[in-house]
Amino acid sequence: MAKRNVLIIGAGGVAQVTAHKLAQWAAEFGDLHIANRTKARADAIIEGLREKGHQMPFASHALDAMDPAAVEALIRQTGAGIVINVGTAFINMSVLEGCIRAGAAYIDTAIHEDPAKVCETPPWYGNYEWKRRDDVARAGITAILGAGFDPGVVNAYARLAEDEYFDRIDSIDIVDINAGSHGRWFATNFDPEINFREFTGTVYSWQDGAWRENRMFEVGREWDLPVVGKRTAYLSGHDEVHSLSARYKDADVRFWMGFGDHYINVFTVLQNLGLLSEQPVTTAEGVEVVPLKVVKAVLPDPASLAPDYEGKTCIGDLVKGSLNGQPGEVFIYNVADHKDAFTEVGSQGISYTAGVPPVAAAILIARGIWDVKVMANVEDLPPRPFLELLGRMGLPSRVIDARGDNPI
Repeated sequence: MAKRNVLIIGAGGVAQVTAHKLAQWAAEFGDLHIANRTKARADAIIEGLREKGHQMPFASHALDAMDPAAVEALIRQTGAGIVINVGTAFINMSVLEGCIRAGAAYIDTAIHEDPAKVCETPPWYGNYEWKRRDDVARAGITAILGAGFDPGVVNAYARLAEDEYFDRIDSIDIVDINAGSHGRWFATNFDPEINFREFTGTVYSWQDGAWRENRMFEVGREWDLPVVGKRTAYLSGHDEVHSLSARYKDADVRFWMGFGDHYINVFTVLQNLGLLSEQPVTTAEGVEVVPLKVVKAVLPDPASLAPDYEGKTCIGDLVKGSLNGQPGEVFIYNVADHKDAFTEVGSQGISYTAGVPPVAAAILIARGIWDVKVMANVEDLPPRPFLELLGRMGLPSRVIDARGDNPI
């Protein structure tokens, strides 16, 4: 059986990790193509691959990924059997459409967003991707949604808890702590526009069988986590809550993100001044600008943070439930190191945790294990092959339960 060519769409920090990991596992695939609106950024990733000594066939392409016809044409031109979308969340639906038309498997790492809307009514997947389920099935392609870390690996953690620890799940608390430091006065770890849009609207969580609304930074609690220790995290809206709440309707599903006081202060000032708005304004000189895009333009490129980043991340699921009527809990987690990520692939740890999982998903599609020929979120798929493969790829997971703290 011929090995499938892979097309990566996007050329930011996550795409760099994805490309390097895919090149490390080149034996699983055919050729690697990287496409981006600015071709020079794709060229730079390929140059980095060659500097690392990778030998698989590479090619770069310029692409307007907002144009489904252009996406379809490039898939056909490259013969790509798997498309990994690690560009902005604004392009999900056009890239998915191109895959449906061309018959290629599709993988992304976040829910689609409409550039003109912030914090839509949940569940967000139901507003966009899930509407194409029948089209994906008719096309006979696999479309795996949210195959990053969160969403992605944390979804697999929830499914592992369901498969191996509980027959009833009562709550899933996803905790994301970045205990690293990049040395800049202020910066975001990934696209500032996407980062800020996550936190400027209503915080939605799934509790008591319904959507609950809070304000950002309204609900916080201290977590005592492996390696990173005691950290404050705040109830936040996030992608994986929207799909997990559909599978675990009787459980509470919450997402907690760690923030320091400095980030909260800067964020609050920017928001109060209106600088995080996605709506255009006109300056006194008659120039129309979008405040959020201006803020994005003046902040450091997240990829530039990597050389100076130190410290670790800890991301995991605290799952509570019962087995045969006996209550219990497990914490399933990963710890990643920023310096280790930079040494290996030239990126910081946040990009590393997001960029490795879609390659694992691509490998499982190529091997047939996850090639399900329908649209699926990660929790719909067997978790253990995914998590064990990630362990071999540099993202090992561990489980704290009644027996102690052990590797998966």
